[in-house]
Amino acid sequence: MAKEKPSIPKGTRDFGPQEVAKRKYILNTIEKVFIKYGFMPIETPTMENLSTLTGKYGDEGDKLLFRILDSGETFEKIRNSKFEIRNQNEFNNSITEKGLRYDLTVPFARYVVMNRNEITFPFKRYQMQPVWRADRPQKGRYREFWQCDADVVGSDSLLHELDLINIYNEVFKCLGIDVEIKINNRKILAGIAEVVKGIEHLNTIAVAIDKLDKIGKEGVSKELTELNFTETEITILFDIISIKGTEVEMLESLKIKLQNSTEGLVGIDELSFIFKQINLPIHRETNQLINLKTDFSLARGLSYYTGCIFEVVAIEGSLRSSIGGGGRYDNLTGNFGLDGVSGVGISFGLDRIYDVIDDLKLFPETLSQGSSKVLICANDSIENIELAPVLQLLNKLRNKGIASEIYSEKINVKKPLEKPIKYASSKKIAYALIYTENEALKLKNLENGFQEELTIEEIVEKLIG
Repeated sequence: MAKEKPSIPKGTRDFGPQEVAKRKYILNTIEKVFIKYGFMPIETPTMENLSTLTGKYGDEGDKLLFRILDSGETFEKIRNSKFEIRNQNEFNNSITEKGLRYDLTVPFARYVVMNRNEITFPFKRYQMQPVWRADRPQKGRYREFWQCDADVVGSDSLLHELDLINIYNEVFKCLGIDVEIKINNRKILAGIAEVVKGIEHLNTIAVAIDKLDKIGKEGVSKELTELNFTETEITILFDIISIKGTEVEMLESLKIKLQNSTEGLVGIDELSFIFKQINLPIHRETNQLINLKTDFSLARGLSYYTGCIFEVVAIEGSLRSSIGGGGRYDNLTGNFGLDGVSGVGISFGLDRIYDVIDDLKLFPETLSQGSSKVLICANDSIENIELAPVLQLLNKLRNKGIASEIYSEKINVKKPLEKPIKYASSKKIAYALIYTENEALKLKNLENGFQEELTIEEIVEKLIG
């Protein structure tokens, strides 16, 4: 019987040494900026109770939750149940109570509530871990992917929004990616809903226009028509979200259109504060912010947002997709029994950022080097020489912080360095340290082929310097 070829689930990937080095480069860059702005790290479990996850992301999000099958006794529980299972939801709930985390924000809210007596508010945390969504895999969209989040809970101050925008700007500047940071406010969306059809239709409108980039104006209009929106209501909606001009002009125009919506006007005031106080590069000719743009069509489909919302888009290369997003959520901890705690946060999508940097060829060349800097090899097979001095040499290099290894395999006695040098080159090791019969040491630069005989002290000095 033929064995099935090994494979991995769709939407997941393996990462080799070079890919991991590049991913860590991105993670380290983001983490340094998080720490610089006063955020502290936490981690939460891979799985959460479904009661924690469901109902927090809207109907669309609930459909994308990965559920974890309960242990073996579940079958007996169902078989012996006195209750009839009438639909798919009841069946799902009867066989699973846990799920893989969908994002890092909801688990963070749960963490805050459970640890509220041990943390100091405002609490500023960052978290960098994988999340899972049962989405359709495609280019730049995976079922398992990493998020890098920074959140503040316990403060209503818009100063935190300013910090989070600056974090976005600083991280992408460090990574060399030109981005556009889009900003809107869910209160503005609530005002738009109030003007168009009624504030109770906010989530319906938000979910629909959140798909604008994917299905276009025609697709959104069709979806809203099927949801009993009239042609006049759809026209009013697109007239508002299509407002153009400078940031000041756009907000002034919107203020007129939402003049009868108290909540909408509050949202406009909050955006006005952001643009007045933010310190970002200004375009010389237009006197406008270069990479912070108001977008009244930005909705962020997650239903827990209540204030400013953000989305970051790469604006160069072939992968001009969303690589970050976030916003303010005033009611999330209330779902777990802690009312009156406002929060705001942002997220970086590690995997999409990786794809953008790779597409633009922005990874530092040093990341392509091997983990070892030096390969110790000899003019004879390792089993034919006195090992003690070679191991001492290895320890001296490692004790000085120089990543080193020994070539341990058999060699061709006629061409003793052929296989070691080939091995070192394939691993992108920078130097070969050749140990000769008379215990002389020759250091060979594998990039330019230059070789010189040195003492161990001279070698250490050269490699560290």
